[in-house]
Amino acid sequence: MTDNTSALPDYDVQLDTTGLYCPEPIMMMHGKVRDMRSGQVLKVIASDPATTRDVPKFCQFLGHELLYEQSTADNYLYFIRLG
Repeated sequence: MTDNTSALPDYDVQLDTTGLYCPEPIMMMHGKVRDMRSGQVLKVIASDPATTRDVPKFCQFLGHELLYEQSTADNYLYFIRLG
């Protein structure tokens, strides 16, 4: 996990899934990326610890690049470049 917040990637779209639990964050990500173009960056904020497993698998399965991930006591942050 990266914990350097001084150089966060730029992003095109933000999705806040705070308070939602598996499978809802991933389902919402699927819906959001449908409206985006290849090369755009999606910022995802989550509170479900399962996203630490699910988001990398989401990226691998769909051919997206996980640019950045960070976890804190209260939430998880991901930046994903669409493939």
